[in-house]
Amino acid sequence: MSNIIIAAGQVEPVFGDVSANIRITSDLTEQAAASGARLVVLPELVSSGYMMGSREEAYDLAEVPGVGPATSAWMELAARLNIIVVAGFPERDGTALYNASIMCLPDGTHTVYRKVHLWDEEALYFEPGNVGFPAVHTEIGRIGMMICYDGWFGESYRSLVLAGADLVCVPTNWVPIPGQQEGQPAMATILSMASAHSNGVVIAAADRVGVERGQPFIGQSLIVSHTGWPVAGPASPTDPELLMASVDLSDARRSRGWGQFNNPVKDRRMEAYLLTASQ
Repeated sequence: MSNIIIAAGQVEPVFGDVSANIRITSDLTEQAAASGARLVVLPELVSSGYMMGSREEAYDLAEVPGVGPATSAWMELAARLNIIVVAGFPERDGTALYNASIMCLPDGTHTVYRKVHLWDEEALYFEPGNVGFPAVHTEIGRIGMMICYDGWFGESYRSLVLAGADLVCVPTNWVPIPGQQEGQPAMATILSMASAHSNGVVIAAADRVGVERGQPFIGQSLIVSHTGWPVAGPASPTDPELLMASVDLSDARRSRGWGQFNNPVKDRRMEAYLLTASQ
């Protein structure tokens, strides 16, 4: 397809109130779809809130994808509105817990991604992801997912691009990074722009806002072109906001090469990297 409209929904979830968070995310998704969005990305752990106090609390808020209330609601929205919905939730798989995101397709199917790189106390409650970085073939293009801290690893984006992704959805809960001076852009937005540029991939990052159990979140969601420049956002650092942008995923794939001779994916020199690593 050529140009499509995608959306990043920045919200403030209510910790522990899954029903309220379903209403918040459903309202925003309906609004985005009514404005023409074909894909809506929502934040990390948006069904539950982020600041878990114990593994027991995390387990109580977790759900089986496609069975639990939040993922079922998002799947219903995707089917009814004929859109793709990507959102973060705590996943329960037997006794294992994962910080996960779900991609709900209009045909009623879904794909789950489990966060590979756990941040701080997440490691007390969640297992590291064990499904890799899948790229899903959809009617609008090849789409991948990652979550928050995954974006600090170049391997995450490169794995998705090598798997065929032209668009990466990033449900996230970005927090302040020490050392940022007033007036400087957030480190998360810099990394998103650099990763889009160096991989030739569109990135839609949906963050949250607010303070939860003493932890502030920085907002500043954004949608980045495959060139590395934002086409929507960064959003407010404090307020909920719906970002929308028109992107051309076909052009992202066509334009991955830079001029006649260079392509940031094909120009990799694996033999040089392996030689350096062995010394």
